[in-house]
Amino acid sequence: MQRKQYSAEFKTKAALEAIKGLRTVNEIARDLGVHPSQIALWKK
Repeated sequence: MQRKQYSAEFKTKAALEAIKGLRTVNEIARDLGVHPSQIALWKK
């Protein structure tokens, strides 16, 4: 089974939303269907 690959655009959108701080990382992750730690990595 192959791992899911996300586009740079998708990662950027998620990271920027996390940086803005209007919603928690958990809320963003739930809406996008990814794990919260994944968003933290993209944010770095």
